Amino acid sequence: MITPIFRIFDVEKAEAFYIDYLGFKLDWTHQFEENMPKYIQISLKNAVIHLSEHHGDSTPGSAIRIKISNIKKYISTLLEKEYANVKPDLENTPWNTTEFTIIDPFSNKISFFEDI
Repeated sequence: MITPIFRIFDVEKAEAFYIDYLGFKLDWTHQFEENMPKYIQISLKNAVIHLSEHHGDSTPGSAIRIKISNIKKYISTLLEKEYANVKPDLENTPWNTTEFTIIDPFSNKISFFEDI
């Protein structure tokens, strides 16, 4: 299994986006000691992502793709939440997927897709 690492700058802002909005689950948090950067693992079904406040762990603006079942239901759930900074929209692609792309508060890009 491959686990991507996204660079973040604020765990609370990341949790509001990934957990409260996107519906990921917080698996664990690591911090060497108080006032040190945090490193967390989140998951959504089979997708696992590490989010790191540590300088040098990753570059803001990274991108990943996550295959998801029932993408129409998932995007409908997101749109009901009325998240102020993002309004995803489904697209049918020439490569036979239905997908949408969303950008987190740290400029990381996530494309959710389902094969047609």
